[in-house]
Amino acid sequence: MTATIVILLLIFAALGVPLFVIIGAGSLVAVWSADLDPAVLMVEMLRLASSPNLMAIPLFTLAGVVLSKGGAPERLVKLFNAAFGWMPGGLAVVALTTCAFFTALSGASGVTILALGGLLYPMLLREGYSKRFSLGLLTSSGSLGLLFPPSLVVLLYGMVAGVNIEQMFKAGIIPGLILLVMLSIYSIYNGNVGKVRREPFSPKALRRAVRLGIWDLLLPVGIIAGLLGGFVTVTEAATCTAAYALFLEGVIHRDLTPVTQMQGFPVAGNLLLGVLRETCILSGSLLIILSVAMGLTNSMIDAQIPMKVMSLLENNVTSQLQFLLLLNVFLLAVGCVMDIFSATIVIVPLILPIALRFGVDPVHLGIIFLANLEIGYLTPPVGINLFLASQRFKEPMLSLFRASFPFLMIMMVWLAIITYIPALSLYWK
Repeated sequence: MTATIVILLLIFAALGVPLFVIIGAGSLVAVWSADLDPAVLMVEMLRLASSPNLMAIPLFTLAGVVLSKGGAPERLVKLFNAAFGWMPGGLAVVALTTCAFFTALSGASGVTILALGGLLYPMLLREGYSKRFSLGLLTSSGSLGLLFPPSLVVLLYGMVAGVNIEQMFKAGIIPGLILLVMLSIYSIYNGNVGKVRREPFSPKALRRAVRLGIWDLLLPVGIIAGLLGGFVTVTEAATCTAAYALFLEGVIHRDLTPVTQMQGFPVAGNLLLGVLRETCILSGSLLIILSVAMGLTNSMIDAQIPMKVMSLLENNVTSQLQFLLLLNVFLLAVGCVMDIFSATIVIVPLILPIALRFGVDPVHLGIIFLANLEIGYLTPPVGINLFLASQRFKEPMLSLFRASFPFLMIMMVWLAIITYIPALSLYWK
């Protein structure tokens, strides 16, 4: 009977039934099959509601939506192009840096591809980069900034795993920079081999770009300084980020009209209403999924599923090195079939106690986990970057996967480095 219900839920999920409905129904099935009290589902929802970091999710989401709807993408491209466009492969490095920067602020890889793809793709082709390289670069660049503050997935992992979020933000900086450098080196090599035309350096253009983009640069700098210096909590940082983004786009650059006149009375502008509507949809759907998924994982823990998996591993795995290898294989498979938010909510509570048993620091585990899911954005059948890039550039998914393959291989090497050198994530300890 239980197996039949699970199969039906999978069919409903494939047909497009909302994820929170599937997870909620799965939670009830798990509780019923394990003969547990349904109250275990409510306990986690109450714990989530009382989390001091809960408000950070809608606030960071608001900041990301405001920046993506405003003129931040264009300003960042102009700024980084004026600063790095003269280098060999300079425009490719500009694309990587801009996408990483914007993904960290927007918190969602899909937003980066949709907001920057149409702007950067013709620029890359015009400068002489091949179509295949340009598509691969932009498809893979959409997930580069997921480890940088104030990334929403880092915040989500910290909440689900019960890990200090400031420590998670610190831990992601060096691994994220290493990946950015590795991909930049490949891009510079490609630019040299292809003899791509460089942009002449212009101090005047750089000054103009800095004048326009300096306010955007100050946002992540302020967040990192505040969190690393211990001046603000995550929720306070989220509040400041949202307020700063609204002030930046609504007052300084006036790309987002905060109010308009209707029959002589000031009312919220249409663009602002659209931003607030999109923020409510994104953060509301995430919070609903988070609440029901945490109930599901709590029921799995009460049913001793992690303990059973632990017992199985102890009979077959003898070292931390072996466990980390199996963990990466498992997480890469998860990344192929689940989006990063759902995987974080459902998988992390199951693997966390097992990782602790093998001596893996939970912060290091978080970086490994998010790196695997970041790579999962590029792997079929549910690689969201492939879907969105296919829609944005009107190219078949298979062609985009082939174009992204060199970048994917570099990311796999990077994954091995940060997995087996934990000091890169735990340098702050």
